[in-house]
Amino acid sequence: MSGDRTNYVLVHGAFHGGWCWRRVVDRIAERGGRALAPTLTGLGDRSHLINPDIDLSTHIADIVNLVLWEDLHDIILCGHSYAGMVISGVAERIPDRIAALIYLDALKPAPGACLWDYLTPAGRDEFERSTFDGLIHPKSAAAFLVNAADRQWVDSKCTPQPRATFHERLPKTEHRSRIPRTYVCASAYGSAMLTRFAEEAAADPAWRRIDLPYGHDLMIDAPDEVADLLLEAA
Repeated sequence: MSGDRTNYVLVHGAFHGGWCWRRVVDRIAERGGRALAPTLTGLGDRSHLINPDIDLSTHIADIVNLVLWEDLHDIILCGHSYAGMVISGVAERIPDRIAALIYLDALKPAPGACLWDYLTPAGRDEFERSTFDGLIHPKSAAAFLVNAADRQWVDSKCTPQPRATFHERLPKTEHRSRIPRTYVCASAYGSAMLTRFAEEAAADPAWRRIDLPYGHDLMIDAPDEVADLLLEAA
């Protein structure tokens, strides 16, 4: 059973795994919360399961089943980067289990969209060049502007991402619109795609926008600030 503590479910982005949330998990635990940071099928410590048929639906099911099997309610659900797609899909499946959604420098998809839709032509070309046998090989930590001290560690942990996860479309987002939502922008990263999402959130009174002056992997570069905003959401 989930108990009386607030439960936080933290979903990593493409190429990463649950390992990237360790600092945030520790800080939340120190302050009495319970944070779960699962690894999506085929990545990180579950990379032995990787195959090109893994898609967005697989990853949505990973998180839905975690919530159901752990009997979690009123969760703070946070998704980083690609996982904005995942948590949006989870919100359609189990909206009654979610107290708040946090998009951590993440995709904020429209109904019917997939990640591929939001990439620039140059971004698509880059991923196409790094795709082999249906798997996209990871970008470097330096490309994500991870702090210099952690780049080697991050590069050693990142794994390929099934291409199908970038191409499957999210059919709807209607339940998401009923849940309190926050968009957190990594302002030092400066991705045009993610900046667009942050600007959309700032212009929509249904969203709250927060800016943190770090690179894309905020849970690694700014674990104290990320833990604070998650705890505040509760």
